[in-house]
Amino acid sequence: MPTVEFSLEDLRKLLGFNITYEELEDKGILFAKGEIESFYDEQVKIDVKDTNRPDLWSVEGIARELRGHYGIEEGPPKYEVKTSEIKMLVDKKVEKIRPKTVGAVVKGLEFDDDSIKQTIQLQEKIHQTYGKNRELVAIGVYDYDKIVPPIRYTTVLPDGIKFVPLDFDEELTPAEILRLHPKGREYGHIISEYSEYPLMIDSKDNVLSMPPIINSVYTGKVTPETKNVFIELTGWRLERLNVALNVIVAALHDRGGEIQSVEVQYPNHTIVTPDLTLKEFKMDFRECKKILGLEISKEDIISLLAKARYEATFKDGSIVVKYPPYRDDIMHQRDVMEDVAIAYGINSIQPEPPKISTIGKEDEKEELCDSIREAMVGLGFQEILTFSLTNKDFLFKKMNLVEERVCEIENPVSANWTALRNWLLPSLLEFLTYNLHVEFPQRIFEVGDIVEIDEQEETSTRTVKKLACVITDAKVSYEDISSVVDSLLRNLGISYKLKKVKHNSFILNRVAEVKINKEHAGVVGEIHPIVLNNWGLEKPLVAFELNVDLIFNIIRQYSS
Repeated sequence: MPTVEFSLEDLRKLLGFNITYEELEDKGILFAKGEIESFYDEQVKIDVKDTNRPDLWSVEGIARELRGHYGIEEGPPKYEVKTSEIKMLVDKKVEKIRPKTVGAVVKGLEFDDDSIKQTIQLQEKIHQTYGKNRELVAIGVYDYDKIVPPIRYTTVLPDGIKFVPLDFDEELTPAEILRLHPKGREYGHIISEYSEYPLMIDSKDNVLSMPPIINSVYTGKVTPETKNVFIELTGWRLERLNVALNVIVAALHDRGGEIQSVEVQYPNHTIVTPDLTLKEFKMDFRECKKILGLEISKEDIISLLAKARYEATFKDGSIVVKYPPYRDDIMHQRDVMEDVAIAYGINSIQPEPPKISTIGKEDEKEELCDSIREAMVGLGFQEILTFSLTNKDFLFKKMNLVEERVCEIENPVSANWTALRNWLLPSLLEFLTYNLHVEFPQRIFEVGDIVEIDEQEETSTRTVKKLACVITDAKVSYEDISSVVDSLLRNLGISYKLKKVKHNSFILNRVAEVKINKEHAGVVGEIHPIVLNNWGLEKPLVAFELNVDLIFNIIRQYSS
């Protein structure tokens, strides 16, 4: 979960009243879906429990949310967007490298240490989580007064230009930046496969940045003397870029900035950003009362939604809500119901015992899963928990596999969440891409559900419990991971055999099928270099995946 740090005094300034630490800890931070992790020397560290709300990943967003719940400013924030002088000219050359960009200008800012820290922190939190380590969203913030528009978003040869990147005092070529600069080494895999690299440059040939790697020192450093900023974002999907842009300009607006638009001229069309018009959704009134278990009037729900920064009206049995443009998490009416519950006060909802006569006990399969988890931790692995929703590119293309039929979402809201996973290993590899900065070796595992197509079932699908495990380090081999399989299955009292098999996600002759009672129980081996390259993973990786349902059924047979 994203961790946000800020000064309590800075929060008070943005709120407009003198909130105490005790009030913030006991009540206030709950409205922002957070939990206080530490408080020292007037610095608050918050663990935000929502990875879908980037607007809450800065003190400005937290203050904005709290202003509604404390009745200071209810309903959606109002934003006026004026026209700036900046135009962005998008070169056709970026289409297959990093095709999309959006921008905005914010003027009249009074930066201090707190606001600069929050701007940097918000950028990095968006980069890491919402932007998938800059692969989907990369942000540049620049001193507007040093830029001579129009700005060109184009590409350049690896040795085609030189500029001084942030945190350096000498000029480097793009190729040298990828090799020598810390950010180049960390994020260079995103663009290194291309023959040319993205570049933001103004009409006087002043380099703004090399997205998604690093800004230039000349334009890309914000200081207390900076009064006006230009913001650009690059990535692959305009919808995601627009939300991230809206989050940033909303935060700067809360600092007193005046928002101005940017005209982005693509080869075949033109857009104007940011778009800060309200979004709309419908929620069933009766369903809301039923789900929350509250006897509450529609007037009360509308009032609570206003505190949660919605504009709500009642029409034909439904509550029509309009919500801020920096939110991208409203996918179902229950998302709105959750905000009603938070505004009401979740701790104020009285629990009721279930009206059933049965006595509960732990499921036998879950007992096995707990035993597996305990064994894996004992073998030196760390447990992770990833999403069941993913996409076919992750399941097949990045894993070097031919696409096959999986359970898909009929009307997906996001291109990243279009299918239910049919195996666990892609989720573990995706997790590793977000943790390239973590010390090696990395030893992780997950016990989780996957969904397989099964026409014999009523829903044509079947949920299967599986275990996946990964080790990555500078030197790691098949023997390292097969010994883990052996230790685990022996610990569970399971006899097994390994059989040579071909699997395109693994290196040929360095992969085996795990067979239990002559049934296919899983696969173990060394991940193929093509797969590592597809995920941007630089170190060797070994892995296995086992069918926990099969293991459970065999153990139950042994015990009966």
